[in-house]
Amino acid sequence: MLSKEIRELPPVELDRKLREQHDELCGLRLKQSSGQVENSARFKQLRKAIARLETVKRQRELAAPAK
Repeated sequence: MLSKEIRELPPVELDRKLREQHDELCGLRLKQSSGQVENSARFKQLRKAIARLETVKRQRELAAPAK
């Protein structure tokens, strides 16, 4: 998912995508521990996707007016 697409997501969808990515990464780590990982490059892809989501989430927090 591109950063442009991520920025267009509503906050609820952003949180849902973030949770999905974290869950997939956790599952992949479990598979790695048992030696069942088919695509080890997926780790890097997931970490980058999570970083993009977290970055957009943080940018929105900082852009919101302080209460």
